[in-house]
Amino acid sequence: MQLRVPAMRPPPLLVDENARLAALAEYDLVGSAPAPAFTQIVALATRLFQVPTAFVSLVDHDRQVFHAKVGLDLCETDRQVAFCSHTIAQADALVVLDATLDLRFQDNPLVTGPPHIRFYAGIPLHAPSGHAVGTLCLADTRPRISFSDADRQILRQLADLTLDRLEMRRLEVAQRASQSRFVQIASTSPDGIICADAKGHITFWNDAAEQMFGYTAAEAVGQPIDLIVPERMRGGHGGGLRRVAGGGKPRLLGKTIELPARHKDGTEFPIELSLSRWQEEGRAAFGSIVRDIRERHANEERLFRLAHLDPLTELPNRAVLRERLTEIVTAARAVSVLMFDLDGFKEINDIHGHATGDAALKAMAARLLACVRPIDTVSRLGGDEFVLLMPDIADPLRTAEVADTIIATVAEPFEHEGQTLRLSTSVGIALAPTHGESADDLLSCADLALYQAKAAGRHCHRLFTPVLRQQAQRLHTCRDEMGRAVEHGEFVLFYQPQVRLSDGALVGAEALIRWQHPERGLLAPAAFLDALDTSRYAAPVGDWVLRTACEQAVAWRNAGAPEFRMGVNLCSAQVQRGDLAETVQATLSDTGLPAAGLEVEITENIVLRHDAEVIAALHTLHEAGVGIAFDDYGTGYASLSLLKRFPLTRLKIDRSFVTGMLASHQDVTIVRAILQLGRGFDLAVIAEGIETEAEYTRLREKGCQEGQGYLFGKPMPADVFAARFGLAKEQEPDATPAAA
Repeated sequence: MQLRVPAMRPPPLLVDENARLAALAEYDLVGSAPAPAFTQIVALATRLFQVPTAFVSLVDHDRQVFHAKVGLDLCETDRQVAFCSHTIAQADALVVLDATLDLRFQDNPLVTGPPHIRFYAGIPLHAPSGHAVGTLCLADTRPRISFSDADRQILRQLADLTLDRLEMRRLEVAQRASQSRFVQIASTSPDGIICADAKGHITFWNDAAEQMFGYTAAEAVGQPIDLIVPERMRGGHGGGLRRVAGGGKPRLLGKTIELPARHKDGTEFPIELSLSRWQEEGRAAFGSIVRDIRERHANEERLFRLAHLDPLTELPNRAVLRERLTEIVTAARAVSVLMFDLDGFKEINDIHGHATGDAALKAMAARLLACVRPIDTVSRLGGDEFVLLMPDIADPLRTAEVADTIIATVAEPFEHEGQTLRLSTSVGIALAPTHGESADDLLSCADLALYQAKAAGRHCHRLFTPVLRQQAQRLHTCRDEMGRAVEHGEFVLFYQPQVRLSDGALVGAEALIRWQHPERGLLAPAAFLDALDTSRYAAPVGDWVLRTACEQAVAWRNAGAPEFRMGVNLCSAQVQRGDLAETVQATLSDTGLPAAGLEVEITENIVLRHDAEVIAALHTLHEAGVGIAFDDYGTGYASLSLLKRFPLTRLKIDRSFVTGMLASHQDVTIVRAILQLGRGFDLAVIAEGIETEAEYTRLREKGCQEGQGYLFGKPMPADVFAARFGLAKEQEPDATPAAA
């Protein structure tokens, strides 16, 4: 269809428009069906640049014709509105990152209406005469931030491939016209032009053929056409020409083929050849266009690898993975999808550098390939994330065996530049058709299972179950509501008393966050903490908790508890930000709370993820007098050496050991060991989750100094806490600030 729009300010025209249109006519492309080669190029362009639309445009007198296209419904447009009219007026690519912000295009109907172009990049296609006959273009409905020099280079390489096909088309059109026209074009063509008589002897040999094959025209003319053919293939071409000249059925006329050729020095190289025939003085004559396609093959190979392979590991990339997975599920075949990432990869990158990290990724890619069948696909998604597709396997037990093999293989140490390095992996598994019938569903399910494997301690695999989807949906909903909660001050602090076990006296409290949800009521941390910790609000809310708790501690110290100590849980985002010590010290200074009145609590997850960052910050705080407690000690994988490296002041016995202590000899042993560690390392010990007098008595007898739990009081609002423990009610600190 043809789009007509109101007149607009036209782009500047070339100096000799008639000559440009004459150059365009030499290709005889306007109105013809695109050759498959052009469609392949624009399809490759969409993949390389991750855009929905790419096309080869021919700019005629008053219209732009889309000769080959992907993702575009239009067949042509008025030239006045064509972006490509601007492109052909310049020497290199025209890039428009956001058409709505460009005065030349913001009112263009192709921008304000279908196809709603926001991003455009086009490069002119110049005929041998130097005239721009068309363009190779990219388009997207979304704007871009940048288009790099590397992007421009790739676009030029695609344009070179397009021009390569265009020149072959121009010569083929000339072949059909007449011998005189063919020879005329041959004199200026970059392609080799060779003519032969009915006996297969060369009658014409242009300069390009001389450069391509090494023979001068004087050496070539009169020789058999087999002169350019490798010795093992000689005899066929000349004989074929004589057979066609004698009335035999042509096999190659009108076709473009690839075949090996021979240089004068004996070197073989690939050529593309197009053969035509005409009558000359009543006898058959033949003309051939010959192109050395070594550079084209190199460009095609380079661009193919860019479009299909991860440049570091040379594994299939994300686009190829999705295509293969879509093909499998569309054919209703079973498939196992295993998604995994490398545990410990960030530490290798941070400690040993990105070159070592790259070497680790290459080594892991090789190990993964060694674990799978030839028909399986191992793909790198990016970073340290990989996916394995195993077609025709949907047995969870067999898939689990492969996952275990991969986990064991990845865990083997590897050497790099004299260093022994170790990684591990976590694996998420999804099966088709059980867990999904589309590529997106299966990859999403495998990703959720991977998240579960990492939450379970890493170095393991997990199979997707529907409950993981439900949890993810709840997490997504929670994250969506998080911004409103911060803006409206819906987070509040509750306080759980901490007492001295020797006499039951109050020594402090642990500040615990709650969410006063407008629809679901008061929510405990288990309902939202995972969502908060992985949101952009984690650090600001953590800072608010710290400040609010410190303000409350000052209020209660002034109200009759001068040694009151406030425990505050740190979140991972506060540590990752890199200014933990400065933030805590500034909060103490602003609120007037002495350093001894604050105890920050860290968990194993924070320690394992941010070892280097957190040690330096905690040493600074420890030296300032801030207490540092290790929460839930004994429940994870923290080594005893942690007690030597970290500047701790207190260990917290997890409630699971306290609850099981009366009935389990193992729990008693663990509690006794933690108390002994505390004494040995000169650390205070507090037990969590004390709910009965019996637990209280047993812990006190074993020398535990402090405790908290429902026996002494549940977490409660500040006013209830103050009333219960005889502290005068002060003005409560502000709710969550909107600025957080």
